Amino acid sequence: MQIGKRIKELRETHKITLTRLSKDSGVQIATLSRIENGKMTGTLESHMNIARALGVDITRLYHGTTKEPPPPAPTTEESLLESFTYNEKSSYEILANNILRKKMMPIVLRIDPGGATNPEQNKIGSEKFIFVLSGQVKARVADQEFSLSKNKTLYFDASQKHHFENDGKETTKVIVVVTPVAL
Repeated sequence: MQIGKRIKELRETHKITLTRLSKDSGVQIATLSRIENGKMTGTLESHMNIARALGVDITRLYHGTTKEPPPPAPTTEESLLESFTYNEKSSYEILANNILRKKMMPIVLRIDPGGATNPEQNKIGSEKFIFVLSGQVKARVADQEFSLSKNKTLYFDASQKHHFENDGKETTKVIVVVTPVAL
């Protein structure tokens, strides 16, 4: 069993959501999702933080895991992009491959009507830029609220707590650029 499957198994056994595990471990929710889905393995430090948040010893976290080679990846252009689901009404797609080697992370964020992203708070020094491609988005950054429609932009300090909502009637599509890259 790979480490990601083991973490997901323990998380579900303890009835802990991905959002809660992210908050308790300090590991970004996108990183946890990528680990659980076998897209990355994480670091020893992230594994120790995850084990602590799950209330298990690191040896229990590694129990039964093996180093399995990842399955061969298809070579189509679309396979270079990764998708991540916040919840049933919002998701994003990373618009570059080898993202950990980049200085910024371009994303397309989609939010269905009535949907919202989970609250985020990046590390100090992080910045975020958004450009609304279609629909409307309400951006909540710290104690401020910004209502943005098509072709509107917002640039802010991503170390402040923030999230995005769609209270419109159509799916919102937003380009988001984050720097530095944080998964």
